[in-house]
Amino acid sequence: MVTPMRADGSVDYDVAAKLAETLASQGSDTLVVCGTTGESPTLTWDEEFELFRVVRDAVAGRAKVMAGTGSNSTQEAIEATQKSASLGLDGSLQVVPYYNKPPQEGLFAHFRDIAAACPDLPLMLYNIPGRTGIDLLPETVIRLSEIENIVAIKEASGSVDRVARLRHHTDPSFAIYSGDDALTLPLLSVGARGVVSVASHLIGEQIQQAIAAFESGDTATATALHLKYLPLFDALFSIANPIPVKCALRLTGWDVGECRPPLIATPAAVETQMRAVLQALGAL
Repeated sequence: MVTPMRADGSVDYDVAAKLAETLASQGSDTLVVCGTTGESPTLTWDEEFELFRVVRDAVAGRAKVMAGTGSNSTQEAIEATQKSASLGLDGSLQVVPYYNKPPQEGLFAHFRDIAAACPDLPLMLYNIPGRTGIDLLPETVIRLSEIENIVAIKEASGSVDRVARLRHHTDPSFAIYSGDDALTLPLLSVGARGVVSVASHLIGEQIQQAIAAFESGDTATATALHLKYLPLFDALFSIANPIPVKCALRLTGWDVGECRPPLIATPAAVETQMRAVLQALGAL
């Protein structure tokens, strides 16, 4: 979920609550708050915890809420995750530590220690080497999947083969989610369960339809939906996320503002492309 901003750059909690309600009513089973799309690198912890509370209250009983409380400091991640657990949230997204580049044994210990400190909170690992600078390798994920409350991974390495190998070597109860809308259908074919989606801000119900069609064996419908929305998936990543999705939301009537620096205001070419894609889909 994006984090709405006012013109002065402050968080707009009122719009966040309304957007959360809408997403919950349009196909999103769980809202991931303060992840990459939520601009977590430029939010303060106080802002993040207030967002967790606001979204929790807005969707109570209709969708789950997962808090992005990962960090490249193990102790900071533990403290933030414990605090989010005290808010009664449903889970935590734990990004691979960034910049300091720990070896695989350090990554294992990082996630193991967070899980041990928050035994009652389900954790989803988040592997996105293009942003973190380090890859959480399959053998490390396999070891981590054996920890009781590490229940899932958002796999954004871009590799179908990677997901197939993870599915082969982990218990079926360990859920694998696509971290890229454009790879959801290919990853479903090798055992993924769903997607941690950016496009769901705009087509949540259609993404649910595509996944349901695939799971029921109607691969023709799933493929048709995937191909229909492929131009949108591409447009949403034409420049650093979440610049394009915030543009798309503004074009469709949501006052979510621009991104905080060092992300930039939407370039004219990106807005032109997004407008054309949304018009072609009948979304404007």
